[in-house]
Amino acid sequence: MSLSEDTLANLASRIQLKKATILLVEPTAQGMDVLSQILMGFGANHFLRASSFEEAQKVVADSPVDLIICEATLQPEESDGYDFVDWLRRSKLQPNAFAPVIVITSHTNRRNVGRARDCGAHFVVTKPLAPAVLLDRIIWIAQTNRPFVSCTAYVGPERRFQNLGPPDGNGRRADDLSAEIGVATDPNMSQDEIDNLMQPRKVS
Repeated sequence: MSLSEDTLANLASRIQLKKATILLVEPTAQGMDVLSQILMGFGANHFLRASSFEEAQKVVADSPVDLIICEATLQPEESDGYDFVDWLRRSKLQPNAFAPVIVITSHTNRRNVGRARDCGAHFVVTKPLAPAVLLDRIIWIAQTNRPFVSCTAYVGPERRFQNLGPPDGNGRRADDLSAEIGVATDPNMSQDEIDNLMQPRKVS
């Protein structure tokens, strides 16, 4: 769906990004320009930039940030955006370990969306970026106070759908999925499918 500039401006007025410090983690100059232009259209004007896992680590160690938008695929043969988010969540850097993170990627198969969810990202937004979709996710994060969970298996925003209690017997429920991850064969997911997997839902 294509929204008019007036509609986008009205949406952007619901949040104040002028004073926000936003870290953009993007390996290409073209991608960085696209991200910057979209966010400036929302009123943002203070950006920190990193093109690799190591650069992003240095930025969050030195400066507080209010929002992180991270490309999933960074430098070839090096740690990727999912690794960075996982490292950040476990870093105990204050306050950046709790900063909201949106992962952007053109490879949105179920395995990658699952990686984003499990590393502690708030949302995944598919590329090519639609400004209205990105803005909507930023607004959702700003208006929703999701508590953080910290345990051995996961550190990040609350993502449970329901409280089933501790499993009986051998430590796993009969209907739990296998812990084994096979080779990715699924096609890319749509933005609606991604949102359905990433957002927690109340269970009656």
